[in-house]
Amino acid sequence: MIIETTPLAGLLLVKPDVFGDERGFFQETWNLRGYTEAGLDRHFVQDNLSLSRKGILRGLHFQNPGPQGKLVYVLQGEVFDVAVDVRADSPTFGQWYGAILSAENHHQLFVPEGFAHGFCVTSETALFAYKCTDFYNPKAEFSLLWNDPDIGIEWPIKNPELSEKDRNGQPLSEFSRDSLAVW
Repeated sequence: MIIETTPLAGLLLVKPDVFGDERGFFQETWNLRGYTEAGLDRHFVQDNLSLSRKGILRGLHFQNPGPQGKLVYVLQGEVFDVAVDVRADSPTFGQWYGAILSAENHHQLFVPEGFAHGFCVTSETALFAYKCTDFYNPKAEFSLLWNDPDIGIEWPIKNPELSEKDRNGQPLSEFSRDSLAVW
């Protein structure tokens, strides 16, 4: 397994070992001992699965209190996955990082607590899986505006299909310090 750091502290691109032959492939998507030894020492409490079609954009979501760290990956299809640092006082506050995650490249992104997260589907459909370090709490969830001009995410699609919640996301500048995670 290769774990690459990104320009945003704590955000990691994980490239698991994949063993393939004429029958297909084998890959561990999570192994507590192996990931801990590689520096990703987290306790996950919830697994989620999302199926979406091309042009769907989900996010950018975060929750506080109870911020969630997430290990995200794609089982079928391809997405452009994005994390935005929303940790107050972080030296990279308001900066974003994006990566292509696909069933073909097997890459995972570890999104630490204190980041807003979202993705858009670039294939016909995508089956997206993620592990969370805390339980989902709808009363603590926030939506950061997917196209906040102050953040400037370079999404690969121009007119995504969004939920009402995501269409009504707030720009980062409108969040109170109390609603953000602390660095």
